[in-house]
Amino acid sequence: MTHPTRFHGQSLRTQISLVFAVLVVGLAVLLSLGFGELLQLRIQRDASRALHTVADNASRQLAQGLYERSRVVQVLADAPGIWEHGLGSVEVRQLLARSQAIDPHSLWIGVADVQGVVRAATKGLLEGESVRERPWFIAGLAQLHVGDVHPAKLLETLLPPNTSGEPHRFVDFAAPIRTGQTTVGVLGMHGSWEWTREVLQSLAPVGIQGASVDLFVFDRTGKLIFAPPEHRSPLEAGGQRLPVPLTVATRESGTRPASVVPWADGKNYLTSSVRMEARNAPSDLGWHIVAREPVEVAFAEANRAVHMAVVIGLLAAVLASGLAWIAVRRLSEDLYVLADAASLVESGKPGATIPLVTHNREVHQLSSALSGMTQRLMAAHEAMEDKVRVRTLELEAANRALDLQARTDALTGLLNRRGFDSRMEFALALARRSGRPLSLVSVDVDHFKRVNDSFGHEAGDEVLRRLALTLQQRLRASDVIARLGGEEFAVVLPDTDLDGARAIAQSIVDGMAAQDDPLVGRITVSAGIASLRPGQDSAHEMMRRSDAALYEAKGQGRNRVCVEPEAGPVLK
Repeated sequence: MTHPTRFHGQSLRTQISLVFAVLVVGLAVLLSLGFGELLQLRIQRDASRALHTVADNASRQLAQGLYERSRVVQVLADAPGIWEHGLGSVEVRQLLARSQAIDPHSLWIGVADVQGVVRAATKGLLEGESVRERPWFIAGLAQLHVGDVHPAKLLETLLPPNTSGEPHRFVDFAAPIRTGQTTVGVLGMHGSWEWTREVLQSLAPVGIQGASVDLFVFDRTGKLIFAPPEHRSPLEAGGQRLPVPLTVATRESGTRPASVVPWADGKNYLTSSVRMEARNAPSDLGWHIVAREPVEVAFAEANRAVHMAVVIGLLAAVLASGLAWIAVRRLSEDLYVLADAASLVESGKPGATIPLVTHNREVHQLSSALSGMTQRLMAAHEAMEDKVRVRTLELEAANRALDLQARTDALTGLLNRRGFDSRMEFALALARRSGRPLSLVSVDVDHFKRVNDSFGHEAGDEVLRRLALTLQQRLRASDVIARLGGEEFAVVLPDTDLDGARAIAQSIVDGMAAQDDPLVGRITVSAGIASLRPGQDSAHEMMRRSDAALYEAKGQGRNRVCVEPEAGPVLK
């Protein structure tokens, strides 16, 4: 004999309502959680990509900065004729002072002889003292050297304190000084670590959510070498290392660009790490640039989407349960139809919907409510996908704008060093392939420091803009014009041999000399020319030779054009 349960003792309407309510609530929750999970994964993936973009941009900027400073040291060490007057000559001291004025982050630039005794240095610091035991001097005797960040030793008490209040830390750059085939000394530069802070702060996202993104730098051993001031002490106290387990993302790999990682402060962060890709071997310090964002901030939008989907699903379930109370006739058959349709929707079958059942008004209303709920959830899902798609397009547009900004000089509107390098390589490859001539002109404002010192930086900026305008007016649309830094400009002249380049450069020099500024008076420029030598040249070599010709023009009295010395055939 079957004993009736409490459920069986209820009325049919109650039984049907209870059963139907359980079914609808379960269906709504499953659909809501399913759609919510899809939205959450998509939003989290976009957040990871955005974070990785920040880390990647920071890595590129730091790599470019190290490369440019190492090249400056190499160019100074290779300066023709300057070292023949002696390592402690007036010319050497003037060269060091000008170099430091161009880059204030070069806190110390000095020249030591082969015995390690400093013969000349900016502001006279360490002159006469021995640096023979310093790693930069030892490595710089042999080749171009870039040293990892380290605390200041000899200079800590000689330099003014940092604006951040932290002890001085340096990145060393050194190169051998040779006259002929003989090494006569080492040129060393101590770059301020504050440069890294400024680069990373300039790349940090802005806005309410972007303010929570922090950038860190770890060395090749995984040691933390840079952190925002408010995070540095707790992370160092906790022994923070390069976050693991963490898949380091690269631009070529298909790995996830960021993952959730616990840090030494006891919190979890969405973290992306990019290994800095050096521009040359000496500047490859093995740094890792890490961007992190608190999980609760990075995934806030995804969590809101899940909560909203659940609320909508539950509200729809409550509505459907109320309609089930009036379902009496032929309800069992209709319930089987609805349950089968719900299973198809739950399984994610394409085109699956809740059908409209018309056997009676009550069941028709119920099926209509379920169908509407499903359509609203699907519509919400599609709307969210559209929103994510739009945001992705906006992010891509912002990245393109950032890349353009990174390749353009803000003062003159010309290309900067980064933009120039890529255009130079392209022009060089085209000239090699076609066998056409190619020339490079280095242009430098004469006595530019005197203009800045006498009339102020605004007047100096106006001189640079006037030179940029003169270059644009006197050159062709196919020519590549760039401001490399300070008062130094470069022009790539495709399909132009040495004689043509000399005529163009002379017109630029004459054009500037003919102008008379009401404030600063007559401004002159000097130019050096190098042309492509078949089978010999690289962009670096052409730049070195044009710089050498420029230095020759400066040495001959300025306001003139000098051509590289003949050392082989050039393309004509």
